[in-house]
Amino acid sequence: MDNAELLKELRIERHQREDHGRNPGRWLWIGGAIVVLLLLLGGAAQLFFGHRAVTVQTVTAVAPSAGSEAGAVLQATGYITARRQATVSAQITGTLTAVLIEEGDHVTAGQVLARLDDSGYKAQLEAAKAQADSAHAQVAQVRAQLTQGSHDAVRLESLAARGLVSTQAAEQARTQVDSLRAQLNAQQQQAKAADAQAAVAQVNFDYCVVRAPFSGVVTTKDAQVGEILSPLSAGGGFTRTGVGTIVDMDSLEIDVDVNEAYIGRIKPDMPADAVLDAYPDWKIPARVVAIVPTADRGKATIKVRVALEKKDARVVPDMGARVSFLEEKSKASASVPQGVLVPASAIVQRDGRSVVFVLDGNQVRQRTVNPAAQSYGDLRLLPAAVKPGDSVVVSPPAELRDGSDVQIKKP
Repeated sequence: MDNAELLKELRIERHQREDHGRNPGRWLWIGGAIVVLLLLLGGAAQLFFGHRAVTVQTVTAVAPSAGSEAGAVLQATGYITARRQATVSAQITGTLTAVLIEEGDHVTAGQVLARLDDSGYKAQLEAAKAQADSAHAQVAQVRAQLTQGSHDAVRLESLAARGLVSTQAAEQARTQVDSLRAQLNAQQQQAKAADAQAAVAQVNFDYCVVRAPFSGVVTTKDAQVGEILSPLSAGGGFTRTGVGTIVDMDSLEIDVDVNEAYIGRIKPDMPADAVLDAYPDWKIPARVVAIVPTADRGKATIKVRVALEKKDARVVPDMGARVSFLEEKSKASASVPQGVLVPASAIVQRDGRSVVFVLDGNQVRQRTVNPAAQSYGDLRLLPAAVKPGDSVVVSPPAELRDGSDVQIKKP
């Protein structure tokens, strides 16, 4: 068989190709199976991901009130400070023989806190008192001499008038009286000087006892028995400049730094609410005491002093605090806004609308809201759609939708 015949045998005839294309059913069945499989996989994925719980964080919507932060015009942070605080020391240098305080002790004005070695000052006091007593004794002696000289002068004057004694003797008696009178005056001045020296010695002796200058609480104990106490620093590690620090707890207030761009909103005697970082659920009524007339160039802030209206043992110096400056109480109480307050982060945009997600069991419900134009710090007022006590989602994730299952994130 030659090559031409071999090629002819390998050629596919037209009727054979038509028979092969007339059976497309097998390909249709394969395509349909693939489509069904894809639909099943898509449905399963939607079923799985659509019912997966989304982890969210919620807060409770609260109703505004006249005394709440709904009337706040500005918020600022600061620290608790004491207007009356002192590190108590002695006015002389000496060795401590007794320290009678511990941290946390309550002391009253004049209470003895510590004692210094007073042996040297006691001896000086006794010597000064002795000198003062001697000076007063000399005053008494000269006064007695003056009294006697006065009597002698009168008697000699009488005798001289009758010619029984010479006139010179009477004049000498008068001169002696004048001299004694001058001596008495000088001795009295010396007695006063001795009394002053005794008073100085008494003051130095009293300085050996360290007393509380005012009533308060001891916050630090800085010295021990046997150490040297001095009002001036000696530069060494064995000399203490103070026994301890006392804070008058009734003088505690808050110093806050307000941005100078907003200082115009703050007025003296303006009401405020203070919340300590240590007790976030405890609101303390306060008021503005003064706006310190100086600015911090580096921070662009102005210090504002805020007084606490209520005193409490839980408030201690250097605590962090957040202060909400409020509108005048008369204005705030005149019109209480209707609705609820929620964090601004709870409001998101969905399809061009402002919405919030409210917790409903293990799911959330999307509610369209129209927030009020006025803001209250970090809070927004929702006049409708949300009720007080509803739990709303904070910072809703993008995949959160109406009816989504949620899981509450634990704090």
